[in-house]
Amino acid sequence: MTGAEPKVTQELALAHGLTAEEYDRIIRRLGREPSFTELGLFSALWSEHCAYKHSRVFLRGLPTQAPHVLQGPGENAGIVDLGGDLALAFKIESHNHPSFIEPFQGAATGVGGILRDIFTMGARPIAILDSLRFGDPEDAKTRRLIDGVVAGISWYGNCFGVPNLGGEVGFGPEYAGNPLVNAMAVGLVRKDRILRARAEGPGNPVLYVGAKTGRDGIHGATMASATFDEGAEERRPTVQVGDPFTEKLLLEACLEAMQTGAVVGIQDMGAAGLACACSEMPARAGTGMEVELSRVPQREPGMTPYEIMLSESQERMLLVAARGREAEIRRVFAKWELDAVEIGTVTDDGMLRARMHGEVVAEVPVKALADEAPVYEKPTARPGWQDAIEAFDPLALAAGSDPERALLALVGSPTVASKEWVYRQYDQQVGINTLVLPGSDAGVLRIKGTPKAVAVTTDGNARFTYLDPRRGAAMAVAEAARNLAASGARPLGLTDCLNFGSPERPEILWQFKEAVAGIAEACRALEIPVVGGNVSFYNETLGQAILPTPVIGMAGVIEDAECRCTQWFKEPGDRVALLGPDAVSLGGSEYLWTLHRILAGQLAALDLRIERAVQDACRAAIEARLVSSAHDCSEGGLAVALAEACVSGPEAIGAEIDLPGSARPELALFGEGPSRIVVSVPADASRALEALMGEFAVPWRWIGVVGGHGLVVRMGGAGAVSLPVTQIAQEWRAGFERHVS
Repeated sequence: MTGAEPKVTQELALAHGLTAEEYDRIIRRLGREPSFTELGLFSALWSEHCAYKHSRVFLRGLPTQAPHVLQGPGENAGIVDLGGDLALAFKIESHNHPSFIEPFQGAATGVGGILRDIFTMGARPIAILDSLRFGDPEDAKTRRLIDGVVAGISWYGNCFGVPNLGGEVGFGPEYAGNPLVNAMAVGLVRKDRILRARAEGPGNPVLYVGAKTGRDGIHGATMASATFDEGAEERRPTVQVGDPFTEKLLLEACLEAMQTGAVVGIQDMGAAGLACACSEMPARAGTGMEVELSRVPQREPGMTPYEIMLSESQERMLLVAARGREAEIRRVFAKWELDAVEIGTVTDDGMLRARMHGEVVAEVPVKALADEAPVYEKPTARPGWQDAIEAFDPLALAAGSDPERALLALVGSPTVASKEWVYRQYDQQVGINTLVLPGSDAGVLRIKGTPKAVAVTTDGNARFTYLDPRRGAAMAVAEAARNLAASGARPLGLTDCLNFGSPERPEILWQFKEAVAGIAEACRALEIPVVGGNVSFYNETLGQAILPTPVIGMAGVIEDAECRCTQWFKEPGDRVALLGPDAVSLGGSEYLWTLHRILAGQLAALDLRIERAVQDACRAAIEARLVSSAHDCSEGGLAVALAEACVSGPEAIGAEIDLPGSARPELALFGEGPSRIVVSVPADASRALEALMGEFAVPWRWIGVVGGHGLVVRMGGAGAVSLPVTQIAQEWRAGFERHVS
C-alpha cells in the first residue's frame, strides 16, 4: 500500500458518508483497515445512490418478467422484444442533486449518462424524454433553474443528435430547494447484438475508451446520497462537465467496435466512475479485475489513485475485449479520434486489484463492493398528518365558482399550459423518424424497415402520491399506460424513477414502501413488467422533503404506424364520446390547487380491471380506425381534456358538449379520476364504435359533437361554459411562458 495517502480513521469514514457500523463491517470484511483509495471505493459503491440500501427490500416485490422481456433490472437498461430482429432498450435516471447545484451541466450530463446506458447495451438511441419538477415559477431562483435545466437538456440532446419526444413539467413549493430532473432514453438494438456489462473470460484485456479523466464529478454518487443544507451550491466540483460531441463519437465508435465481435462486455463509467465499472462488471461475471491506474488517460496532472478511481468525468466506457483482438478495437477508436487504452486484465480470483505505477493501492473482493453493501429494513410509519389531509372534503368549500373563469385559470396554469416554450428548444425530428411530436399524449417514432412504431411517455402525479402513496403510484402507472393506449400503442414495459426524501425518516420510507406496492399492483393488473429504473432518495433541503414523486417511463409498440392517434379534434361533425367511469374527485386535483392552493382530500377510486378494459377498448377502436382522436383525462379533469382537444392541434376547433346536470358542476367539470379517455368519432363510424364498446363491456357515453368556434358545455341543458377557442388557446399557449419568463 502507498504511504502517500491519508491514514483512514472512523472520522474520515464518517466524512465519506459511511456510518460507524458500515466502517466496522468493512474492517471485518477485509480483515484490516482499508487504504484511503479503498475507503473511497466503499464510500461510493455503498452509497445509497449505487447500493439501494434502503430500497432494495421493497423493490424485490416488483414484477420484472414476461415472455417478451429480454433484459430486466440489473443491467444498464432494460430490453423488450419488438418482434422480428429488433428489440427496444430503455431506462430512466435522475440527476436531481447535480441539477440544483449546477442546472445547465447537471441536466446536460443527466442526458449524457442515460444515453450511454442505452448504447452500452448495443442499442442506438432513438429518443429522449424528460420529467421535471420545480418550485414556484414566480420565484426568480426557480426561473433560473428552469432556464438552466432546459438549456442543458436541449444543448446535450441537440448536439448529440437525438430527438426529444417530450415528457412533463410540474410545479410545487416542495421542490423549491430540490428540483427533479429525470431523463429517459430509448434505443433500438438487434436481438443478436445485445451486449451486457460483464467482465467475462479471465485473461481478457480491459480497455478504457472515450474521453480523458479529470477531477470533475468526484464523490458525485456520495453527494446524491445526502440531503442538502445551506452550502449546497458550493458542491459544484462534484458535478460533471459534459461534451456531447465527444459522446457522439463514442457512440459511433462503440457500436462499430461491437459489430466486430471483439467486445465481450462494456459498461458506462457513470456514478462512481471507474470504481463502479471495475467492481460491478466482474461481480456480475464471477470474475475479478486488475487495473494499472497510471495507464488511465488523464487530462489533469498529478491525479491520485483515489481521484482516478472516483472521478465521474463524462463520455467514458470500460470495455472487456476478446484476448488477441485488442488491435481491432484500438483501430476503431483511433478512427473516431478517441482513446482506447489497455489498463488491465480480467482475473479469476474475484478481487479488484488497483495499482499505481505497479504498487497496489486497493485490493478488495469485487463482491464486497458490488453485492455486499448493507440492506436496511428501517422502520416505516404512516405520517401523523395523513388522516387529516385525507379527511378534508373539497366539496365543503363554498360552491359557485365561475366555471369559465376556472377553466381559463386551469388551462393557463404552469402545470397544464402548453409546454411549447420548453420543447421548441429541443430538436424533435433529427433522424426523421418522429411521427408524433411533443404535445400529444405520447411521442411516436417509426421503426424504419417495418410497419411498426414505438410510443413513449413519462408520467407522475406527486399530489396523488402524497395523499395516498399506494393508489397515487398505481394511478401513475395507469396514466402512463393510458397515454400509450390513447396513441394506439400496446405497453411493453416500464422503467421508474422513484424520487423521495430521506429514507431515514419513517414517514418518508412508508411513502416509498406504499408507492412501490402500488406500482407492483398496477403492473400486475395491466401485465406490464418493470425492466429497470432508479431510486433517488434524500431529495430534501433544510428538512423540507419533496412530494413523493414516482415518475413512470413507459414504452409500447404500434403494430401499424398508420394507426397512430393524436389527442386533438380533427373534423367538424365528429361525435365525442367519454370512455370510462364517472367517478371523480377534487381531492389532489389541479382545480383545488390552482384556485384554492389546497393539497388535501381523497382520490377517486381506481378499479384496475376497468382501467385495463378501457385501454383495450380504446386501442381496439384506434386499430379499427373508428376514432379520429383520443385524449386521456388527467390534470384538470374532463373540461381541461376537452379544451386541450380543441386547441392543441394544428388548428383550433370547437365542440358542443352536453353533460348531465349536477349540484356541484365543478366536480363534474374539473374532478379527476382514472380510466377516462375522450375520443372523437366520425359520424359514419358511430354504430361500429357502439358495437365495439359493447364487446368490451366498458362504461362509456356520447357527450357531444366537434365543430364551431367555441367550447360550449351544457349541464342538464343549462349553459356552464361558453368560451371562444381563440380565448382558450391564448391562455393555454401563453400560460407557461407567462409564468417562467
